[in-house]
Amino acid sequence: MNERGLDHDGTIAREGALYRVPAAFVPVVDAACAHITETFGRTRLHSAYLYGSIPRGTAIPGASDLDLQLALHDEPTETDRADAKAIEAVLDCAFPQIDGVGILLTSTRVLLSDIERHDGGFFIACLCTPLLGPDLAEQLPRYRPTTLLARETNGDFARVLPHWRAKAAEATTDADRRTLSRLVGRRIVRTGFTLITPRWGGWTSDLHQSAELFGRYYPERVEQMRVAASIGRAPSSDPAVLGMLINDLGPWLAAEYTAVHGEKAPRP
Repeated sequence: MNERGLDHDGTIAREGALYRVPAAFVPVVDAACAHITETFGRTRLHSAYLYGSIPRGTAIPGASDLDLQLALHDEPTETDRADAKAIEAVLDCAFPQIDGVGILLTSTRVLLSDIERHDGGFFIACLCTPLLGPDLAEQLPRYRPTTLLARETNGDFARVLPHWRAKAAEATTDADRRTLSRLVGRRIVRTGFTLITPRWGGWTSDLHQSAELFGRYYPERVEQMRVAASIGRAPSSDPAVLGMLINDLGPWLAAEYTAVHGEKAPRP
């Protein structure tokens, strides 16, 4: 991998690896594997993946969350979702070094489908680290930092703004606002980065680097993007900060993204 996150052939390198998991988080990952195997087994689970700061080796004990993607043989059921929620709760309670657990459930059919080739497929092939079972990346192409990739990963950004506004209006506690601000900050930075990905010609998932790279092309918005990157790592309960991201930076970013890359292909 070079300084732009690319392999020697110019395709985006897979960013995480199990050997990069910090020592403090190894017991967490081991426990996750045990719970997933015990709960889902081979009949329901095709494969499991780790993603986020833990496999990138940048996780901070007490601040970082544990992110997992499960690829199921069949479409997720309510039972599957309930079982995943139970695992999330057990792990979050057992390990103080993590601040939250998120488990995504998707069928192999969806992850390997043509419509998800440059979104869910890219996510598995480049942003996920294999944990259990056969690696779906072997059935997916290599990816380059193109406008197609930008459009299919974040070309639906405008659609999340009304949802965020509703969640902000419903937030009544500092804890609610911190939870929402972390989600909003991370998504805005990732969208800002994929906006400029084809022009920069590389890939990173580092929030602060993403904000600085974005600033090379949109210096008039870089301070706001730096705020988004900061609360993506250290959430804020300040309603004014959340309002700035959702009602000022967000609408501008949505309009610019659509103008540059177009809208994401509709899903069924």
